[in-house]
Amino acid sequence: MHLSETYPDLKRIAFQGIKGAYSHLALNEVFPDAEGVACPSFEHAMLSVADSQVDAAMIPVENSQWGRVADVHHLLPDLDLYITGEYFHRVRHKLLGIENAELKDIKKVFSHPQALGQCRKTLADLGIEAVSAEDTAGSAQFIATQNNVTYGAIASDLAAQIYGLKILKEDLEDATHNTTRFLVMQSGEYRPSIGKEQILTSFIFETRNIPTALYKVLGGFATNGINIIRLESYLKDGKFFSSQFYAEIEGHPDMKSVQNAFEELSFFARHFKILGVYYADKFRQSE
Repeated sequence: MHLSETYPDLKRIAFQGIKGAYSHLALNEVFPDAEGVACPSFEHAMLSVADSQVDAAMIPVENSQWGRVADVHHLLPDLDLYITGEYFHRVRHKLLGIENAELKDIKKVFSHPQALGQCRKTLADLGIEAVSAEDTAGSAQFIATQNNVTYGAIASDLAAQIYGLKILKEDLEDATHNTTRFLVMQSGEYRPSIGKEQILTSFIFETRNIPTALYKVLGGFATNGINIIRLESYLKDGKFFSSQFYAEIEGHPDMKSVQNAFEELSFFARHFKILGVYYADKFRQSE
């Protein structure tokens, strides 16, 4: 089910970056009728939801080439926010220049380090120097003010439109599978009904400081036939003596098998909290 159909009442949605960022572009694709609200950081975007300044936040959490983007599981519990949807955005980088520039003129290209890394081989083949900047759209905004035909930026076509730049080269990324996963977060817990659609559940927990605790926790999902699609360990509050985990599974908490797995988890874990129950993006069916 498409996110805009699931949550049609989202009118103001926060994203990290300035207008023209890839988060802004992805937001427009999913919620074309919503207003995108630019925020300087991931935390600021999520705080805007918690403070009811916006209806939701759309945050990138991982990229197929560069891995984790944002550690949202650190902020979600404290802000009492919930994951209500996911979206996979195919990233298509553009090489932008000012209106009278040509591709052969570009000597330096500015962008976020991740974008530069995703286009490393192409830039080397073109003989263009990569210069790190804070973000992609900010780089587009910067070169638009410089009036220098030798400056380029790697950013979205939306950034080109907003800042009056010309697209000098399409699909600059080295890999055709360059995809970023976004999560939609809201202040209320919204649980879809069990049906034909694939449903995911995200949660956090801390294993008890005893031998085989994690083995026992995972065993509950194995014996109940629950597929764990993501499991990450992380430190919280500087503690090294116990393990914190963020996990995602296929299934709904109202399913008996999931309930059984969570019951077994409770014997060997603590600080368990569900962070979201939501429809899986259709992109997963093509994997």
